[in-house]
Amino acid sequence: MSKERGELVTFAMGCFWSPDAIFAKVPGVMETAVGYMGGTKEHPTYEEVCTGATGHAEAVQVTYDPKKVTYEELLDIFWKNHNPTTTNRQGPDVGEQYRSAIFFHTPEQEMLARAGKELLEKNGRWGDPIVTEIV
Repeated sequence: MSKERGELVTFAMGCFWSPDAIFAKVPGVMETAVGYMGGTKEHPTYEEVCTGATGHAEAVQVTYDPKKVTYEELLDIFWKNHNPTTTNRQGPDVGEQYRSAIFFHTPEQEMLARAGKELLEKNGRWGDPIVTEIV
């Protein structure tokens, strides 16, 4: 019997433990994993990431079943569960590793992430510019 593989989405939205807990509870999410993404060093340590020298962000990677939860629904959870207007900060956590970012895995994910960011910027809900990176 082969295990069905899900699709991937990766978000950075501050310290990775809270997003991990949030996404793990979403129906249709098959698995979550935390780590560092978006930097220059392969397999950095926590101490190296905290220096800001590696360029990594704390991130949660979500494996999901698109028949049970859509990428757009996961994006909505991302936008609603952190402040996308604070550069390199979420709550009391300060540093480049706590930035807001969407790491897309497909051209469709990139398009939907950019469209969602643009919509949020236009509706003015946050009052400040959205600084979320889409990479």
